This record gives sequence, C-alpha cells and structure tokens, in this order.
Amino acid sequence: MSEHRRKAPQPQGGGRAAARRAAQQSAGRRNGSSRRATSATPSEAYDEEPSYGSRAEARRAAQRGGGGRRRGGGDDAGPEGRGRGRADGRPGKKRLIDYPRAGKYGVRRWVPSWKLVSGLCLGFLGLLMGVAGVAYALVATPQMKDDAKAQNNVYYWSDNTQMVATGGSVNRQWIAYAQIPKEMRNAVISAENKTFKDDYGIDPMGIARAFYNMARGGETQGGSTITQQYVKNSMLTQDQTLSRKFKELFITLKVGRTVSKEKVMEGYLNVSYYGRGASGLQAAARAYYGKDATDLDASECAFLASLLKGASYYDPAGAPDVDPVQATRAKNTERAQKRWKWILDEEVKDGRLEEAERAKYTVFPMPDEPKKDAKLGGQTGYLVDLATKYFLAHNDRDVTDRQLAQGGYEIHTTFDKKKVRELETAVTKVYKDKIDPKKRPDKDTHVEFGGASVDTRTGAILATYGGQDATKHYTNNADATGAQVGSTFKPFVLAAAMEYGKRDPKLGEEQSETERTPVSPKSVYNGDNKLRIKKYNGEVWRNENGDEWLQTNDGDHPYGNITLRYAMQESANSPYVQLGMDVGTDKVKDVAVAAGLRDDEYMANSTVPSFSIGTSSPSAIRMAGAYATFATSGKQNDPFSVTEVKQKGEVIYQHKTVPKTAMQRVIADNVTDVLQNVVEHGTGTPAQLPGRDVAGKTGTTDGNKSAWFVGYTPQISTAVSMFRLDDDETKKDREFLKMFGTGGEEKIHGASFPAQIWHDYMAEAMKGMKVVDFPTPEPYGKELYGGGASPSPSPPPSPTPSPSESSESPAPPSPSASSVSPTPSATCGTYDWECQHPDGGTTTGNDNGGTTDGTTDGGTADGGTADGGTTTGTTDGTTDGSTGTTNGNGNGNNGGLFGGGG
Repeated sequence: MSEHRRKAPQPQGGGRAAARRAAQQSAGRRNGSSRRATSATPSEAYDEEPSYGSRAEARRAAQRGGGGRRRGGGDDAGPEGRGRGRADGRPGKKRLIDYPRAGKYGVRRWVPSWKLVSGLCLGFLGLLMGVAGVAYALVATPQMKDDAKAQNNVYYWSDNTQMVATGGSVNRQWIAYAQIPKEMRNAVISAENKTFKDDYGIDPMGIARAFYNMARGGETQGGSTITQQYVKNSMLTQDQTLSRKFKELFITLKVGRTVSKEKVMEGYLNVSYYGRGASGLQAAARAYYGKDATDLDASECAFLASLLKGASYYDPAGAPDVDPVQATRAKNTERAQKRWKWILDEEVKDGRLEEAERAKYTVFPMPDEPKKDAKLGGQTGYLVDLATKYFLAHNDRDVTDRQLAQGGYEIHTTFDKKKVRELETAVTKVYKDKIDPKKRPDKDTHVEFGGASVDTRTGAILATYGGQDATKHYTNNADATGAQVGSTFKPFVLAAAMEYGKRDPKLGEEQSETERTPVSPKSVYNGDNKLRIKKYNGEVWRNENGDEWLQTNDGDHPYGNITLRYAMQESANSPYVQLGMDVGTDKVKDVAVAAGLRDDEYMANSTVPSFSIGTSSPSAIRMAGAYATFATSGKQNDPFSVTEVKQKGEVIYQHKTVPKTAMQRVIADNVTDVLQNVVEHGTGTPAQLPGRDVAGKTGTTDGNKSAWFVGYTPQISTAVSMFRLDDDETKKDREFLKMFGTGGEEKIHGASFPAQIWHDYMAEAMKGMKVVDFPTPEPYGKELYGGGASPSPSPPPSPTPSPSESSESPAPPSPSASSVSPTPSATCGTYDWECQHPDGGTTTGNDNGGTTDGTTDGGTADGGTADGGTTTGTTDGTTDGSTGTTNGNGNGNNGGLFGGGG
C-alpha cells in the first residue's frame, strides 16, 4: 500500500501526555491549521502504556480506549472533553463529568477525583438549600389539631368550687398565658429549653448537649426545643417517620419566626400531657394538687414540670399498668424527687430563682392520691346531665351540643353540694333499712326513688336525686320518668276552682268570669265512694263507649258530704274529680301549667274526669317548682340549674330570674293553708318539722305503682317519688310494677317512704335557716255545694270554720254503720265535717293518685282514659284505682309504716 494512503498511527498510550497532545491538536484544528498526524514519542507514552509495534496493535488499543463498548468514550482528553478515540485520529467531544475516569484502569477508573467529589457536594448542598428555601417559603403554619384544642367542660357547685371536669374528649381546660404562673414558665425553660427566649425554634447546641449528658448518664434537657414539642403535640401526628420529622423541622422554623414566645409557651403548657388523664396545666393542677394553676408555688411547678419528661415514670403514685417493674410507686417517687430537686437547682443556676427562695423548698411537694376515674358516678352524672341540657336549651348564642362537646366551657350550677349529699343520704337510708331484694326478690327489686329540691324564691334547683349511680342507672329519676303523680295534683284543682270558679249549670260550657262562681275551700262536695261523676250541667258523664264514670276512694271509703279542705286532708277522690268537672278540666290544666308544669307528653289527657287526680307524670323537678308557686303567694319561677357559663373567661350566658304571676296571692295563700292542714292533721303528718311551717300533699296511684310526697316550707320546695320500673332501659314503654309488699309494707303510700325521705332531707336542709311562717290567708270564694244530691232541701249552711293550725285534731266520733254522710251529733254542727268522721274512726291512708283501672265484679273501670269497660256492678273490696287503707271502726289497717296513708 502506498505511503500516502497509510493511516496515521494510533496513540500509543493514554495519560496526561496524550491529553495534552489531543488538546493541542484540537486547538490547532480550530485555528485552521493543516491536519497532521502526531505520533507519541516513547518518552510521552512511557509513563502510561508501551508503544505499539503495528497498526493492528494500535487498532486494538484504540478499540479498548474508545471503540466497542466505549467504556471511556475513547482515549480521554482529560476532564475537558473527549480525546483521540476515533479511528481516523480526530479528537472526541469533551465530557462534562469525567466518570468513570477516562485513562484510568482497574479500581482507579471508578474512584472519583477530588474535583468531582467537591463539585458534587457543593452542587448537592446548593440544591438542598434551594429546596429548603422554597419549602420554607411555601410552608404555612397549620392549624392546631382538634384533639389538641379539645378541652373538658368544668362544672361548678353553687359555691363556685369545682364539681367535675368532663364532657370533652380530653381532660383539659385551656388557660391564657397570664394565668400561667411565672414559676411554671421558669421551671419548664430551665428543664426543657434554656435558650427558649432566644432561639428560633431549633437549638443545635441543645441537641448536642442532650446527647452529651445522656452519654454521661446525668439529668438531661430534652433534645427538642419547647417550640418543637409544641408543634409536634398540637399540629402533627406522633408517627416516628422521616416525613414527619421534616415537617416538624420546617413548621418549627416557621412557628419560631412568626409566633410569639408567649403564645408558644401558652400552647405548649396547655397541650402537654401530665398523666392521670390530665392534659394541660390547669387539669394537672387539679389532678395533682386540687387547686387552680394560678395558685401553684415554685415547688409544685417544679414537680409538674418533671412530669413532662414522662408522667408514667415520674408520678409518685406509680403506673404499674404501664410498667410493673420500673413504674412502681417507690421508683417513681425516687425519680420524681431527684428531678424536682434538679429543676429547682437549675433555675437557680439560670438566674430564674433566688437562692433564698430555693432554700424554702426542702420538702418534696407530694401530690394528692389519684382519684377514682368514676368522676360521673353517684349523683354527679345526673347533675351534669341536667345542667348540660338546661344550658343547651336556654343559651342565646345557640351553642350546640357538638360545640359543647369540644369543651372549654365553665358551667356554674345552682346545685348545693351539701344538700345533694343530704338528699342522697336520706334515700340511701331507706334503701339500706327497708329495701331488701334478697329477702323479697319479687317485691323489692327494681325499686327507684327520684327527688328534687328547689329554692322557692328563685327557682334554683338546690339538689336532685336521680338514682343510685349515674354510671349504672342511666335514667335520671329527678327528670320525667312516666310515674304518675296521683293526688299531689289535687292542689291545682282547688286553685283552678278558686281562680276560675264553678260554672253555672244553666249556661253554656264556655262561661266568663262573671258567670262563674269562685269556690271557697270550705265548700261542700259529695265524698261518696263510687260516686257517679256528672258534667257541670248535671248530666252524667259518659265515655266514648257510653259508660258512666263511678269514682272510687282509697279503700272504697265513703265520706259523704265533706268540705274541700277536709277532702284534701284525707285525700278523698270523688270531691276533687267532681270539682274538676264543675270548673272544667281544661281550666285545671291551665292552672297547673301556669304554676310551672309543662304541657308536654307527660301531661295526661285533660278531657276525662280522672285528669284531676293525677294521671299526668311530670318530673320531680317540675312538681317541686310548681308547689313553690304556692309558697311564694302565686309568683312562679321556672326551675333552673345554671347560673352562668364562661368560655375563655368571657361570660356567654347568665341566668336572670323573672318571676311571673301565676295566680292571685289570696288563692295561693289559701291553697297553702289547706296543704298545711294536710301535714298537721291529714295524710302528710310524717313530714312535720317541729317549729316550722310545712305544707304538702301525698300521692299514690293506680295499682300502687307510684307514690309521691311534695311539700314545702317558705324557703324550699321538695318533691320525692317512689316507683318500681322494669329495669330494661332499652324499652320504649317500660312497665311500672306494683308495690304491694315492697319494703315489708302492705301498701306503699306517699306518707310512707317518700314522706320519710322528704322529712329526713328537709330536717337537714333547713338547719341554720331562719324560721319563717306562711302568710295568713284571707277568706276567698263562696261556700258552695257540688256533687250529688243536697243533704237537705235547703241550701247547706256554711261549714263551721276549720280548726286553727295550733289546735289538735278532733277526736273521732263513735263508730257508725252508715258511711254515706256524716250524722249530726250533739257536739258537732250539721255540716261541721272536720269534727265528724263518717266511720267513727280516723283515716290513715286514703289517697288515690290516678285512675280506676282495676276490675270490678260488674265490669272494668279504666284508670286513665275512661275508655275501658263498664263501671257498674259491685267492687270486690278494693279497686286498682284506690290506694291507702282506713282504720274503719278503729281497729283496721294501721296505714303502713307511719300509721298513715297517702
């Protein structure tokens, strides 16, 4: 082959010499110099590679350097670009990154140069800073999580001491920065983050110091700053993931620059967990020392600050359920004392606590023993339920139950802690002494009591009894239960008769006040047993099936013609059923509602005669409130349980007492006088409080299924109910059970256990209160006659005045076979009904609270709606609608535990 066609020899080696020649050749080509082949001198190629002896060897070398697999992109021209790796001898293109390194062989080919490493590090650092800058600029401070803001609602007794903190998902009460003691802030800073006031949320030196102290085994500050912990606890999850850590870093930096230190400290101490179910400083102060956070001293603050390191291991009470080995009472106490002392000493070192002040705290501030978790047990749950419902129903800011569930409310109630305990004690005494389910499983099971006590002047609910335990018995017995009130409803019938008057039988059903005649309590009504009830115009009342209504008395007792005052005293039914018909049961309902009862589902059908003797089932609270209207001479105040509600220190609700006039003063005072006579001479004698005026009424219902006593002094009105109820609280219509034989009594009356509870409670509740008398009533209304044939052709003369409150009960006359009407005697006037007892004995238990739903020999009598069978025929002795017993001829039933009935 000719010489001029021979290719230029390939480079005989790599290395720096070859790189220099390749660079020179490339520069020459760019300057337009003529192409010329260069050959490597032996000395230039000596350092890296031996010379090649032939063109074949040169080609193989070129293939190894730049051909075939092109591992190095040709014979390298150094880091500036490609070298002469092409077969035609022309230099290759430069590489930006020389990796794998050209011209290197073996392991050295894969070891990056220092320039490459430093360049990559600088590039990565720059990229990282750029990403961090963008991330910081884009990140927004997130809102606090709902569970971090969740608080408890704190309920207070009437004396403003705390009752319970509950209602929210977390036991927390948020307090403002100003309410956090300076001693607590200093303790936390010295223990957790000494540079808190100066750092930007991140403290690298603090992290290093924490590692160093941990390595030495000494007490440590946390590696995280207060800001970091605040962000983690309030804005992020507790997941230990890399992504969460990055979020925490950026958010902490943002919070550190945009949120004030005061807000961070406030948030941190309010969201942190201190053990014993307490989240936040206020809850912790209550849980450990039973005081508000503002009352903590420096020593107590140092202990609470130690809990932030891990409450399960620093609570002196121990946490064996968490760690039975390390979290014992002894080990926890030792750890807590050591940490407490260290924190105080650190405060001195940091200049946050004077040495003289530190010297005062030599004894560890041992916290209170943990309280049982059943914070809503006993009566507390019922009280909280009442207050919560009342606030939701009456607040003018439309706070919903969902908002209330988020917590943060201070609810100040009317409940008197002492009186609540006294009422519970009175009920518990009866349970303990008289109710024995083991001895009488068929009679003493499912026995329930309910009670409520109200301030007569304001309507404030002072105490309630809702059941034996709110965590076991969920129905609040102080609220409506469905238990009929029986004869305790009769005072509303008397008040309606005085307020609206008896209708003229010659006029239409709707009559004006001028056409009606106000009724005096001295008016005479027929008290016969199985009295045929008539309409106001004299027509016999019939139900929708055409059946007559024959009203029975308790024990089928026939009283004959008696005054309304005496009928109330003995709880005779027929006079008040007929009185209700003469006045109009709609008017009776109006008076009951005006006095304070609600016209709701618990108000019975007012179109039937039995409405007047208590087929309705209002709550004990409402009954106590309605009787309070009589005590206040006709001024009605709705019962209330909440005086004030605050949220974040702002008062958002405040109760205002606005009395309403429910009835004339003279009417209310006359009703009180009649009810006072019941307590002094009638079925309510067990409720007497020596030295005090007491008025009240017993009540017993059909089938002996419920019994009541409702009474009042001038200052307090209290209602007590008793019943047996199927204990399946999931049923919509639960069955009331009969109480014959309950508590060892033949029959339960309002004068038995309910009156005993009322007496025992009121005797304690009235201690220390001023003795006040009821006002003397003025005469009111006309002394009329109603119900059945007149005892004589001429109008009945006015009954003789009833005995004064101080007179003794008249001695019973001689036994008489007749029980239709009183027989005049030499010592009693013709209509001196209070002097004459028709049976020659005294009644001890004649009280009926409802309807005659039992059976008679001739048919059935419906107790509530009179829509049952016939009411004719003779009774078999005792109807289901009659309650109580009578002494009869002086040697009959003793009337129960107290020798009385009703």
